[in-house]
Amino acid sequence: MTTQQWLLIALAALAVFWALGAHNRLVALRNAIVGACAQLDEPLQRRAAALRALVEALRTALPDEGSAFDAVEATQARLLAAADTLRARPALAANAAAFSAAEAASRAAQARVLALLEQHRERAGDGLAPQLASLREAEQRLDFARQLFNEAVRRHNEAVRQFPARLLAALLGFAAAGTL
Repeated sequence: MTTQQWLLIALAALAVFWALGAHNRLVALRNAIVGACAQLDEPLQRRAAALRALVEALRTALPDEGSAFDAVEATQARLLAAADTLRARPALAANAAAFSAAEAASRAAQARVLALLEQHRERAGDGLAPQLASLREAEQRLDFARQLFNEAVRRHNEAVRQFPARLLAALLGFAAAGTL
């Protein structure tokens, strides 16, 4: 074999090893998104339980505000459904966008209930402190989990957009993921 043939073989081997390394890196970054998504489950469940307990306590104290409580329950159901969809394919930008929209609706309904609580503090009573503390703790944990998810997405998106990995990413179906 000639020197040129050896050089071509070496370049081809180098290209194959680079492609394998780039693919493995993209897979690892996508798996980091999956792991970060799993961190959302526990705070979401805690917040849902805290909201459920708060709504039940307030429903008896403020019976004429049933629509606000129904809105919280409905938005929580949509949020948990969006979380299930996100969990199935966390690197899909559309799933992250649907989760973010459901989260925004849930937070708006939750803010309305908390405003009602402040407005009718004397009717609601003082026994809601444990539910409110649990809700605040769940919100903090959820914010931290969202931050971890968004950081994993940022690293993944940077890798997908960098040249020459961008060529391989497009060829193998790696797309930019969406943030929460």
